[in-house]
Amino acid sequence: MTVVTGWDLFEDLRDAQDELLRFNRLRAQGLGQFGQYYGGGIAKAAWAPALDITERKDAYLVTVELPGVGIDDLEITFQDGLLTIQGERHDMQHSSEEMVHRVERRYGRFLRSITLPTHVMADAIEASTQDGVLQIMVPKAPEVQAKRIQVHASQKHGNPAPAIEGETSN
Repeated sequence: MTVVTGWDLFEDLRDAQDELLRFNRLRAQGLGQFGQYYGGGIAKAAWAPALDITERKDAYLVTVELPGVGIDDLEITFQDGLLTIQGERHDMQHSSEEMVHRVERRYGRFLRSITLPTHVMADAIEASTQDGVLQIMVPKAPEVQAKRIQVHASQKHGNPAPAIEGETSN
């Protein structure tokens, strides 16, 4: 006898979403930032902007999504290999004549800290923002940038010492 059971992928996804919402509510309450709920969304829970970190041969590039955050509400510091981005996105002010149906965007203070290697040129770090995207360029110090090592063919009857680039052997 064969037993067939049904499986609904979307039911599993809905269950996972419900668990995530419960977790977010508990986390917000634990941080002392009780969320206000409008249509199932958390309006004032803690938030952290999404970011990407990429590495080039000469620098690290940190890209952060910060729509609605003004330059005056943003602070970037670098100390002992720790890049810290902090600021605040202010809540939208709704008039008493408006009825809010759903609030899904996050507001309030945020802080992101990223550990980078200490071999960077801290004095040359540059930050710019355009269209709600912050880009921070963290140049690497010249001594930690990759160097090309020349490979020499060895002779059959012995292994000569490797030649240093720019020097000639006798």
